[in-house]
Amino acid sequence: MRKRDYYDVLGVGRNTSKEDIKKAYRRLAMQYHPDRNKSPDAGEKFKEISEAYGVLSDDAKRQQYDTFGHAGIGERYTQEDIFRGINFEDIFRDIGFGFGGVDSIFDIFFGGRRRYKTGPRKGADLAYELEITLEEAASGVSKKIEFHRTGVCSTCNGTGAKPGTSPKACPSCNGSGQISQTRRTPFGHFTSITTCSRCRGEGKIIEVPCTVCGGRGAVQIPRSISVKIPPGVEEGSRLRIAGEGEAGERGAQPGDLYVIMHIKPHEIFIREGEDIFCEVPITFSQAALGDEIQVPTLDGRAKIKIPPGTQSGTIFRLKGKGMQSMRGYGRGDEHVRVTVKTPTNLTDEQRKLFKQLASLEEKLSEGVFSRLFR
Repeated sequence: MRKRDYYDVLGVGRNTSKEDIKKAYRRLAMQYHPDRNKSPDAGEKFKEISEAYGVLSDDAKRQQYDTFGHAGIGERYTQEDIFRGINFEDIFRDIGFGFGGVDSIFDIFFGGRRRYKTGPRKGADLAYELEITLEEAASGVSKKIEFHRTGVCSTCNGTGAKPGTSPKACPSCNGSGQISQTRRTPFGHFTSITTCSRCRGEGKIIEVPCTVCGGRGAVQIPRSISVKIPPGVEEGSRLRIAGEGEAGERGAQPGDLYVIMHIKPHEIFIREGEDIFCEVPITFSQAALGDEIQVPTLDGRAKIKIPPGTQSGTIFRLKGKGMQSMRGYGRGDEHVRVTVKTPTNLTDEQRKLFKQLASLEEKLSEGVFSRLFR
C-alpha cells in the first residue's frame, strides 16, 4: 500500500511549526489511541500518525523527507529509529493514557500486544581489539585471545542469594514485577502499568545476598578462546561470538563478544578493498630491452614479463592475487607499478658505457630533429 503524505496524515501544512505539529499529533492520538478507540483499524491509524510525527518532529528527518520523500526516510531510518525519537511519556503524561514506558509503545507497534519486560537483565556485550597482518587477513587464521568477563558465581550458582537461602516474592508487586494504577480522566478510566521499582520487574528480591558476588549472581573470571578469522576481513570488521560477553544478572542470558579487526600496515602492499598495490623498481636496461622479473605477492612470488620499451609508472595486473572477498566473489587483483630506477654511484665501467649510450642517443636525436625541421 502506498504511504500517505506525512503532512496530510497529521492534517498540517508544510510550513507548520514543530509546536503545532505536536498539537496536531496529540489531538489525533487522543482520537485513535488503542486504549480509548476500540475500532479494528485504530491501532494502524495510531501507528500511522505516530510515524508521521516521528519524522516531522525531528529537524533532520523532516529535511530528509522534504527533499526525498518516503524513499529518503526508508533509505536512512528504520521504523524503530523513527519511533525511538518520540518522547511518548512527555506527550501522554497529562492525558492519562495507559503506557508502561517506551518499551510498551514499541510492543504496540512491532509486537501486536503490549508486553512488559520482567526478570533479570541480559549480560552486556564486550569488545576485543585484535591486530593481524595483511597476510593473515588474506588467508584467514585462528587466533587465541584472552580477556576477562563476568561469569556465573559458583558460590550461589547465579541466584545471587547466599547459599541456604532463596529469593523472596517482592512485597511491592506481589511477585508480578508490575505496578498497576487506574486513573479517572475526562475520557474514561485508564490503567497504567509500570515496572516495579523495588524489584526492577523481576518479581523477586534477595534478602540475604551472596557474600562472594554481592547478590549479582556473577563474578569476574579470566577467559581464553580461539577465534576463527575468515579470509578477506577488512579494517574495522566485527566478528560476533554469541554468548561470550558478560554474564546476565542472576542466570539471565549472557551478552556477546565482538572482535574488532585491525590490519597492520604492510611494508610492501597497500590495500584498497579487495585489490592490493605495490611498486617494483626495474633498471634502464630492463625497461628498454624487456625482461622477466619476479614480484612479491601475498602467496609468495610470481613472474611478470616486462615488454621492451616499458615506461616508468606502467602498471601490470596479476589477476586473482589480491584479497579474498568476504561476499564469496573470489579474489581481487594485485597491481604492480614498475618504476625505472636511476643508478647512483656508478663504477668507471658503468660510466664509460653510459657515455657511449649518450653519444648514440645524441646522434639519434640529431637525426630526429633534422627530419622535423627540414
